[in-house]
Amino acid sequence: MRPLRSRRAVPAADPTLAAGGSAFWAAVLGPGLTTEIVVELQELALVRELPAGSLLVSSREPARELCLIARGDAALGSVPADGGFHPERSVHGPAWLDAASAWVGGMPAQDAVAVSDVVLITLPRAEVQALMQRFPELARRLVATLAQQVQSLTLATHDLMHKDAEGRFAAWLLQRCPGEAGDDGSLTVALNERKRDIASQLAITPETLSRLLRQLSRKGLIAVMGYSVKVLDLAELRALAGVRSAA
Repeated sequence: MRPLRSRRAVPAADPTLAAGGSAFWAAVLGPGLTTEIVVELQELALVRELPAGSLLVSSREPARELCLIARGDAALGSVPADGGFHPERSVHGPAWLDAASAWVGGMPAQDAVAVSDVVLITLPRAEVQALMQRFPELARRLVATLAQQVQSLTLATHDLMHKDAEGRFAAWLLQRCPGEAGDDGSLTVALNERKRDIASQLAITPETLSRLLRQLSRKGLIAVMGYSVKVLDLAELRALAGVRSAA
């Protein structure tokens, strides 16, 4: 496991870095942020480009910063003292990696490791807290972010306790479906993680995961193409995952 070591550390305002700008902050805090808030966040943010395998968040070090992924993939889980990594859930940028630990003090509950090359953004807690006092709208957005994360973790726990392996995998695929369909109307999910890491997140074995892929393919719900899965029947996949359609 590589320690967190920067290939490059630059101000977030650097126009050459795709992470910078209002589009990124809108993706992680919601649209409609004022230019003034965006500029303040850009000035606070430290941006690092880090290689796959880097330890991004350590459960053995005090948390003093809010952490985000601007680009790339990471996994949250545990790094035991004897090495290795046990992933429990994945994060694909742009997204929050750890928005909570810095607020409660102490050590983060989980380690985070880069699955691919990533762009990591960190915001110092004390400075963000000062910004929240100046901009109540930023405080509201951060509270909403934390509430969404709590809800997501609650649903994940519910799935592990009440859904079978097929339902959990269907829900996992749905969470990773892109917002827009391809030219043929299908949605394609890239499998950026190793099969054993995906299986670990779903509390199943890699062999069971392979069986589920074959099972859903035979049912006509998906088509497996190398390191990607094409969703062919979104409605049936939603039904399998126990997702209720909006009225």
